[in-house]
Amino acid sequence: MKAASYTQFGEPRDVLKVIDMDKPEADIGQVVIRTIYSPIHNHDLWTIRGSYGIKPELPALAGSEAVGVVESVAPGGDETLVGKRVVAAGVLGTWADFFIAPASGLIPVPEEVSDTVASQLVAMPFSTITLLEFLDVKEGDWVIQTAANGTVGKLFIDMARERGLNVLNLVRRSDAIQAVKDHGGEHVLSTDDAGWQEKAQQILGENGAQAAIDSVGGAVVADVADLLGVDGLLVVFGSATGEPLQLNASKVISNHIVVKGFWGARIINEMPHEERARLMGELVSLAAQQKLHLPSGGEFAVDNIVDAVNASLTAGKAGKILVHP
Repeated sequence: MKAASYTQFGEPRDVLKVIDMDKPEADIGQVVIRTIYSPIHNHDLWTIRGSYGIKPELPALAGSEAVGVVESVAPGGDETLVGKRVVAAGVLGTWADFFIAPASGLIPVPEEVSDTVASQLVAMPFSTITLLEFLDVKEGDWVIQTAANGTVGKLFIDMARERGLNVLNLVRRSDAIQAVKDHGGEHVLSTDDAGWQEKAQQILGENGAQAAIDSVGGAVVADVADLLGVDGLLVVFGSATGEPLQLNASKVISNHIVVKGFWGARIINEMPHEERARLMGELVSLAAQQKLHLPSGGEFAVDNIVDAVNASLTAGKAGKILVHP
Protein backbone atom coordinates (compact mmCIF):
# COMPACT_ATOMS: atom_id res chain seq x y z
CA MET A 1 0.00 0.00 0.00
CA LYS A 2 0.96 3.68 -0.19
CA ALA A 3 1.27 5.98 2.82
CA ALA A 4 2.51 9.49 3.67
CA SER A 5 5.53 9.25 5.96
CA TYR A 6 8.23 11.46 7.48
CA THR A 7 11.61 10.65 9.05
CA GLN A 8 12.27 14.05 10.61
CA PHE A 9 10.19 16.92 11.96
CA GLY A 10 9.89 19.96 9.76
CA GLU A 11 7.68 21.84 7.34
CA PRO A 12 5.25 19.21 5.96
CA ARG A 13 5.83 20.09 2.29
CA ASP A 14 9.56 19.48 2.85
CA VAL A 15 9.59 16.32 4.97
CA LEU A 16 6.58 14.30 3.77
CA LYS A 17 7.28 11.42 1.39
CA VAL A 18 4.99 8.82 -0.17
CA ILE A 19 6.26 5.33 0.58
CA ASP A 20 5.29 1.82 -0.47
CA MET A 21 4.85 -0.50 2.48
CA ASP A 22 3.15 -3.72 3.47
CA LYS A 23 -0.53 -3.54 4.30
CA PRO A 24 -0.82 -3.48 8.12
CA GLU A 25 -2.15 -6.37 10.18
CA ALA A 26 -4.42 -5.94 13.17
CA ASP A 27 -3.15 -6.92 16.61
CA ILE A 28 -5.42 -7.88 19.51
CA GLY A 29 -8.20 -5.31 19.94
CA GLN A 30 -7.48 -3.66 16.58
CA VAL A 31 -8.97 -3.54 13.09
CA VAL A 32 -7.60 -2.70 9.65
CA ILE A 33 -9.57 0.04 7.88
CA ARG A 34 -9.57 0.78 4.15
CA THR A 35 -9.44 4.56 3.89
CA ILE A 36 -12.14 6.49 2.06
CA TYR A 37 -11.25 10.06 3.09
CA SER A 38 -8.86 11.51 5.65
CA PRO A 39 -8.80 15.28 6.35
CA ILE A 40 -5.74 17.47 6.78
CA HIS A 41 -6.12 19.17 10.15
CA ASN A 42 -3.91 21.94 11.53
CA HIS A 43 -2.88 19.63 14.35
CA ASP A 44 -1.67 17.10 11.76
CA LEU A 45 0.64 19.74 10.32
CA TRP A 46 1.79 20.82 13.79
CA THR A 47 2.54 17.18 14.61
CA ILE A 48 4.71 16.83 11.50
CA ARG A 49 6.52 20.05 12.44
CA GLY A 50 7.16 18.63 15.92
CA SER A 51 5.33 21.52 17.57
CA TYR A 52 2.19 19.75 18.81
CA GLY A 53 1.56 18.47 22.32
CA ILE A 54 2.19 14.88 21.18
CA LYS A 55 5.34 13.82 19.32
CA PRO A 56 5.27 10.45 17.53
CA GLU A 57 8.34 8.27 17.26
CA LEU A 58 10.16 8.63 13.94
CA PRO A 59 9.80 7.46 11.26
CA ALA A 60 6.07 8.15 11.50
CA LEU A 61 2.99 7.93 9.31
CA ALA A 62 0.88 11.07 8.94
CA GLY A 63 -2.84 11.71 9.43
CA SER A 64 -5.05 11.20 12.48
CA GLU A 65 -8.73 10.89 11.44
CA ALA A 66 -10.59 9.12 8.64
CA VAL A 67 -13.75 7.46 7.46
CA GLY A 68 -13.31 4.04 5.95
CA VAL A 69 -14.52 0.48 5.72
CA VAL A 70 -13.35 -2.21 8.14
CA GLU A 71 -11.21 -4.57 6.06
CA SER A 72 -10.25 -7.10 8.72
CA VAL A 73 -10.14 -7.69 12.47
CA ALA A 74 -7.55 -9.32 14.71
CA PRO A 75 -7.88 -13.03 15.49
CA GLY A 76 -10.67 -13.39 18.02
CA GLY A 77 -12.08 -9.97 17.13
CA ASP A 78 -15.66 -9.11 16.22
CA GLU A 79 -16.05 -10.35 12.64
CA THR A 80 -19.36 -8.51 12.28
CA LEU A 81 -17.35 -5.28 11.99
CA VAL A 82 -15.93 -6.33 8.63
CA GLY A 83 -17.51 -4.32 5.82
CA LYS A 84 -18.94 -1.61 8.07
CA ARG A 85 -18.32 2.07 7.34
CA VAL A 86 -16.80 3.68 10.42
CA VAL A 87 -14.99 6.78 11.64
CA ALA A 88 -11.74 6.56 13.60
CA ALA A 89 -9.87 9.46 15.19
CA GLY A 90 -6.88 9.94 17.47
CA VAL A 91 -4.94 7.34 15.48
CA LEU A 92 -1.78 7.58 13.37
CA GLY A 93 -1.30 6.92 9.69
CA THR A 94 -4.66 7.75 8.09
CA TRP A 95 -3.09 9.43 5.03
CA ALA A 96 -2.69 5.99 3.54
CA ASP A 97 -4.57 3.27 1.67
CA PHE A 98 -5.14 1.35 4.92
CA PHE A 99 -4.58 2.08 8.61
CA ILE A 100 -4.89 0.47 12.03
CA ALA A 101 -7.40 1.61 14.68
CA PRO A 102 -8.61 0.30 18.05
CA ALA A 103 -11.88 -1.60 17.63
CA SER A 104 -13.26 -0.03 20.81
CA GLY A 105 -12.97 3.51 19.42
CA LEU A 106 -14.84 3.03 16.14
CA ILE A 107 -17.91 5.13 15.41
CA PRO A 108 -20.45 3.55 13.02
CA VAL A 109 -21.69 5.98 10.38
CA PRO A 110 -25.40 6.15 9.42
CA GLU A 111 -26.20 6.04 5.70
CA GLU A 112 -27.53 9.60 5.91
CA VAL A 113 -24.03 10.94 6.64
CA SER A 114 -21.85 11.52 3.57
CA ASP A 115 -18.23 10.37 3.37
CA THR A 116 -17.14 14.01 3.28
CA VAL A 117 -18.89 14.85 6.56
CA ALA A 118 -18.05 11.52 8.21
CA SER A 119 -14.33 11.96 7.54
CA GLN A 120 -14.35 15.17 9.61
CA LEU A 121 -16.87 14.12 12.26
CA VAL A 122 -14.64 13.78 15.29
CA ALA A 123 -11.63 16.07 15.63
CA MET A 124 -13.13 19.50 14.96
CA PRO A 125 -16.83 18.86 15.73
CA PHE A 126 -16.12 16.94 18.93
CA SER A 127 -13.67 19.59 20.11
CA THR A 128 -16.30 22.23 19.32
CA ILE A 129 -19.14 20.53 21.17
CA THR A 130 -16.79 19.88 24.09
CA LEU A 131 -15.85 23.56 24.07
CA LEU A 132 -19.54 24.46 24.10
CA GLU A 133 -20.05 22.23 27.16
CA PHE A 134 -16.99 23.81 28.80
CA LEU A 135 -18.65 27.25 28.68
CA ASP A 136 -21.54 26.06 30.86
CA VAL A 137 -23.98 28.47 29.22
CA LYS A 138 -27.75 28.08 28.95
CA GLU A 139 -30.46 28.80 26.41
CA GLY A 140 -30.77 32.53 25.73
CA ASP A 141 -27.24 33.39 26.90
CA TRP A 142 -24.87 35.45 24.74
CA VAL A 143 -21.52 34.04 23.63
CA ILE A 144 -18.86 35.95 21.66
CA GLN A 145 -16.53 34.09 19.33
CA THR A 146 -13.54 35.32 17.32
CA ALA A 147 -12.47 33.66 14.05
CA ALA A 148 -16.12 32.98 13.30
CA ASN A 149 -15.32 32.24 9.64
CA GLY A 150 -13.09 29.28 10.54
CA THR A 151 -14.12 25.63 10.79
CA VAL A 152 -14.65 25.72 14.56
CA GLY A 153 -16.46 29.05 14.23
CA LYS A 154 -18.96 27.70 11.72
CA LEU A 155 -19.49 24.51 13.69
CA PHE A 156 -20.04 26.60 16.80
CA ILE A 157 -22.77 28.54 14.98
CA ASP A 158 -24.47 25.25 14.01
CA MET A 159 -24.35 23.79 17.52
CA ALA A 160 -25.21 27.01 19.37
CA ARG A 161 -28.30 27.41 17.21
CA GLU A 162 -29.50 23.94 18.20
CA ARG A 163 -29.06 24.83 21.88
CA GLY A 164 -30.81 28.19 21.67
CA LEU A 165 -27.75 30.35 22.32
CA ASN A 166 -27.17 33.85 20.96
CA VAL A 167 -23.78 34.29 19.27
CA LEU A 168 -21.88 37.45 18.40
CA ASN A 169 -19.52 36.43 15.59
CA LEU A 170 -16.28 38.36 15.07
CA VAL A 171 -14.02 38.16 12.01
CA ARG A 172 -10.82 40.01 11.20
CA ARG A 173 -11.73 41.22 7.71
CA SER A 174 -14.84 42.92 6.37
CA ASP A 175 -14.86 40.64 3.32
CA ALA A 176 -15.34 37.63 5.63
CA ILE A 177 -18.64 38.90 7.04
CA GLN A 178 -20.87 37.65 4.24
CA ALA A 179 -19.52 34.08 4.40
CA VAL A 180 -20.48 33.87 8.08
CA LYS A 181 -23.92 35.32 7.37
CA ASP A 182 -24.39 32.85 4.51
CA HIS A 183 -23.60 30.09 6.99
CA GLY A 184 -26.35 31.30 9.31
CA GLY A 185 -24.54 33.70 11.62
CA GLU A 186 -27.03 36.41 12.49
CA HIS A 187 -24.78 38.91 14.25
CA VAL A 188 -21.40 39.39 12.50
CA LEU A 189 -18.87 42.20 12.92
CA SER A 190 -15.37 42.77 11.61
CA THR A 191 -12.75 43.90 14.12
CA ASP A 192 -11.10 45.82 11.26
CA ASP A 193 -14.06 48.21 11.08
CA ALA A 194 -13.97 51.40 13.15
CA GLY A 195 -16.46 51.47 16.00
CA TRP A 196 -17.12 47.73 16.03
CA GLN A 197 -16.88 47.65 19.83
CA GLU A 198 -19.80 50.08 20.19
CA LYS A 199 -21.87 48.09 17.71
CA ALA A 200 -21.07 44.92 19.63
CA GLN A 201 -22.19 46.48 22.92
CA GLN A 202 -25.48 47.55 21.35
CA ILE A 203 -26.11 43.99 20.16
CA LEU A 204 -25.24 42.43 23.52
CA GLY A 205 -27.08 44.95 25.69
CA GLU A 206 -25.96 46.50 28.94
CA ASN A 207 -25.44 43.15 30.69
CA GLY A 208 -22.85 42.01 28.13
CA ALA A 209 -22.07 38.42 27.19
CA GLN A 210 -21.92 35.47 29.56
CA ALA A 211 -18.93 33.88 27.81
CA ALA A 212 -16.44 34.38 24.99
CA ILE A 213 -14.09 32.07 23.09
CA ASP A 214 -10.91 33.27 21.39
CA SER A 215 -8.49 31.64 18.98
CA VAL A 216 -6.87 34.79 17.61
CA GLY A 217 -4.86 36.31 20.47
CA GLY A 218 -3.30 39.75 20.66
CA ALA A 219 -5.04 43.07 21.22
CA VAL A 220 -8.53 41.95 20.21
CA VAL A 221 -8.75 39.81 23.36
CA ALA A 222 -8.91 42.93 25.53
CA ASP A 223 -11.83 44.26 23.50
CA VAL A 224 -13.63 40.92 23.69
CA ALA A 225 -13.11 40.64 27.45
CA ASP A 226 -14.48 44.17 27.89
CA LEU A 227 -17.75 43.00 26.31
CA LEU A 228 -18.27 40.34 28.98
CA GLY A 229 -20.70 40.92 31.81
CA VAL A 230 -20.22 40.34 35.53
CA ASP A 231 -18.61 36.94 36.23
CA GLY A 232 -18.06 36.50 32.50
CA LEU A 233 -15.88 33.67 31.23
CA LEU A 234 -13.16 34.06 28.59
CA VAL A 235 -11.88 30.79 27.10
CA VAL A 236 -8.70 30.76 25.02
CA PHE A 237 -8.15 27.76 22.74
CA GLY A 238 -5.78 29.06 20.07
CA SER A 239 -3.66 31.97 18.84
CA ALA A 240 -3.85 32.61 15.11
CA THR A 241 -1.69 35.72 15.45
CA GLY A 242 0.85 34.16 17.80
CA GLU A 243 0.73 37.36 19.83
CA PRO A 244 0.44 37.46 23.65
CA LEU A 245 -3.03 37.96 25.10
CA GLN A 246 -3.90 41.51 26.11
CA LEU A 247 -6.41 42.35 28.85
CA ASN A 248 -7.61 45.55 30.51
CA ALA A 249 -7.09 45.13 34.25
CA SER A 250 -9.97 47.42 35.21
CA LYS A 251 -12.62 45.29 33.47
CA VAL A 252 -11.12 42.01 34.64
CA ILE A 253 -11.20 43.27 38.21
CA SER A 254 -14.56 45.07 38.26
CA ASN A 255 -16.45 42.29 36.44
CA HIS A 256 -14.60 39.38 38.08
CA ILE A 257 -13.72 38.03 34.63
CA VAL A 258 -12.43 34.45 34.63
CA VAL A 259 -9.87 33.45 31.98
CA LYS A 260 -9.39 29.75 31.20
CA GLY A 261 -7.37 27.80 28.67
CA PHE A 262 -8.95 24.96 26.70
CA TRP A 263 -7.03 22.08 25.12
CA GLY A 264 -9.54 19.70 23.58
CA ALA A 265 -7.25 16.66 23.70
CA ARG A 266 -6.87 16.92 27.48
CA ILE A 267 -10.55 17.58 28.14
CA ILE A 268 -11.64 14.68 25.94
CA ASN A 269 -9.11 12.27 27.46
CA GLU A 270 -10.34 13.13 30.97
CA MET A 271 -14.03 12.96 30.02
CA PRO A 272 -16.11 10.08 31.47
CA HIS A 273 -17.08 7.50 28.85
CA GLU A 274 -20.80 8.17 29.33
CA GLU A 275 -20.33 11.90 28.69
CA ARG A 276 -18.24 11.22 25.60
CA ALA A 277 -20.88 8.84 24.24
CA ARG A 278 -23.66 11.39 24.86
CA LEU A 279 -21.86 14.16 22.99
CA MET A 280 -20.82 11.86 20.15
CA GLY A 281 -24.42 10.72 19.82
CA GLU A 282 -25.52 14.35 19.57
CA LEU A 283 -22.96 14.97 16.82
CA VAL A 284 -23.95 11.92 14.79
CA SER A 285 -27.61 12.93 15.09
CA LEU A 286 -26.85 16.47 13.87
CA ALA A 287 -24.82 15.09 10.98
CA ALA A 288 -27.59 12.67 10.00
CA GLN A 289 -30.02 15.61 9.92
CA GLN A 290 -27.59 17.58 7.71
CA LYS A 291 -27.21 20.18 10.45
CA LEU A 292 -23.41 20.06 10.51
CA HIS A 293 -21.76 21.85 7.61
CA LEU A 294 -18.44 20.16 6.85
CA PRO A 295 -17.71 20.70 3.15
CA SER A 296 -14.68 19.49 1.23
CA GLY A 297 -12.07 22.00 0.16
CA GLY A 298 -10.68 19.55 -2.39
CA GLU A 299 -9.68 15.89 -2.65
CA PHE A 300 -6.15 14.64 -3.35
CA ALA A 301 -4.74 11.14 -3.75
CA VAL A 302 -2.10 10.20 -1.19
CA ASP A 303 0.40 10.10 -4.11
CA ASN A 304 -0.05 13.87 -4.28
CA ILE A 305 0.33 14.53 -0.56
CA VAL A 306 2.60 17.58 -1.02
CA ASP A 307 0.03 19.20 -3.30
CA ALA A 308 -2.63 18.35 -0.72
CA VAL A 309 -0.64 20.01 2.08
CA ASN A 310 -0.03 23.09 -0.05
CA ALA A 311 -3.76 23.31 -0.76
CA SER A 312 -4.53 23.00 2.95
CA LEU A 313 -2.30 26.02 3.63
CA THR A 314 -4.05 28.15 1.01
CA ALA A 315 -6.49 30.77 2.28
CA GLY A 316 -10.08 30.86 1.12
CA LYS A 317 -10.76 27.11 0.98
CA ALA A 318 -14.38 25.96 1.06
CA GLY A 319 -13.52 23.32 3.65
CA LYS A 320 -10.95 20.75 4.75
CA ILE A 321 -8.60 19.20 2.19
CA LEU A 322 -9.29 15.45 2.04
CA VAL A 323 -6.74 12.73 1.29
CA HIS A 324 -7.84 9.47 -0.33
CA PRO A 325 -6.17 6.30 -1.74
